[in-house]
Amino acid sequence: MKNPGAVESRRLAILLEAALLREDRLWKVPVFKNGCIQGADISLSQHHEMILWLGEMNRLFQFCPETFALGVCVLNRLLSTVKAQPKYLKIIAFTSLVLAAKINEEDEVIGSVKDLVVQSGCNFSTAEILRMERIILDKLHWDLYTATPVDFIHIFHALLVSGHPHLIPSIGLGSGVSWDPATDPAGPGHQKRPPGFQAALWTRQVQHCMACHQLWQFKGSTLALAIITLELEALTADWFSVFTDLLKKAQIDSSEFIHCKEMVDEYLHSLEFSLPTNAVYIFDSALIQDEEQAWGQHLRQARRERDGGQQGDCDEYYDGFRCLYNEEMTPGLEGNDVVSLQKNVSPCPPLHPAVN
Repeated sequence: MKNPGAVESRRLAILLEAALLREDRLWKVPVFKNGCIQGADISLSQHHEMILWLGEMNRLFQFCPETFALGVCVLNRLLSTVKAQPKYLKIIAFTSLVLAAKINEEDEVIGSVKDLVVQSGCNFSTAEILRMERIILDKLHWDLYTATPVDFIHIFHALLVSGHPHLIPSIGLGSGVSWDPATDPAGPGHQKRPPGFQAALWTRQVQHCMACHQLWQFKGSTLALAIITLELEALTADWFSVFTDLLKKAQIDSSEFIHCKEMVDEYLHSLEFSLPTNAVYIFDSALIQDEEQAWGQHLRQARRERDGGQQGDCDEYYDGFRCLYNEEMTPGLEGNDVVSLQKNVSPCPPLHPAVN
């Protein structure tokens, strides 16, 4: 990708200005009061679960992140406009995603509404979806396309590449995608990394934040810039001058931005990803042997209390089979004791993360 020149920079500035105007005109989110959406009986947890479900459906249908973001925006705008009942929440959310897909996705990706319903496992009829589409379009005056946080992620990323080309090596890191300078189209002597990799990470982070009701009070442009700024702080020492340049172009209030940035930082750190997805586990056989020995000692002690140790080896095998298939309770142990032993001894081996 060539470094955009002055013409491209002006085009990006015009694109950002148009997105900000659409956001100012159409941005609207539901207001929660006493744990429910004001004017409706939809609780905070129900709305949160529905946004997570939309994310699952978006991945199932293989839609792009822009479709998910627009679907959430359409859902929020409708819930802030009408008094919806909880029993209609799922079909409203599903239809919002379908409308977003009709705007962002190619026809061959979307398929038919009937096929989407079958894939989702819902019991909606095609007529119900079409009826809900007309309701949403009517209530939102057929003006669905608003600038989403994902849109601003891409715009800000392009502005970074355009106005600060020295950051390209930094914002290409952290994606897990290897880059070989020998295969770069610009030639092996060109030190510039291909941009766009870090934008994928920012997009995933903004999707997580869209499920947090505390962050709904901030516009998509503010949310996107907060996520990018948090990453820039870790990527470059010159982050403040870059941040102030983007803040000025986005025309965002500084105090509101600082509040949003603090909440985003706290929320992203609160997400409990205890181990990375490629964690390696090590089987500790010593612990398993200790637990097996303890369990065997309890069984042998129970048999001794039952028959005074006079039974032979053959009876011990049969006793073991009866215990294995729960044909009888082990004498000498009360029912609660057996349950306690079964709880204390896990049938699965203990797993430990690999030590670097």
